Amino acid sequence: MAKNSTAPAMQPRTREDIEREWTAIAQAQLLNRKIVAVRYMTIKEMEDLGWFCRAVICQLDDGNIFYPSCDDEGNNAGALFTNNKRHGTLPVL
Repeated sequence: MAKNSTAPAMQPRTREDIEREWTAIAQAQLLNRKIVAVRYMTIKEMEDLGWFCRAVICQLDDGNIFYPSCDDEGNNAGALFTNNKRHGTLPVL
């Protein structure tokens, strides 16, 4: 005998839902923070990640750091692009 479920059907999330969710997460981590240190990752940090090149690391006033990766799986370091006319790219080393 089959049970009769009264639970509402799950609605698939839209692209807009996903973007809103990740925007809120990014804002919670980055908005109104101050960058207090900038450096390239060390050789050891690069090796610990299994990478072949080093990215820029930005440290925030709350102690968190962020750095670019070539993809969201963390397969290697990534360049950081800016709108600076003289140095539009902070490259991997």
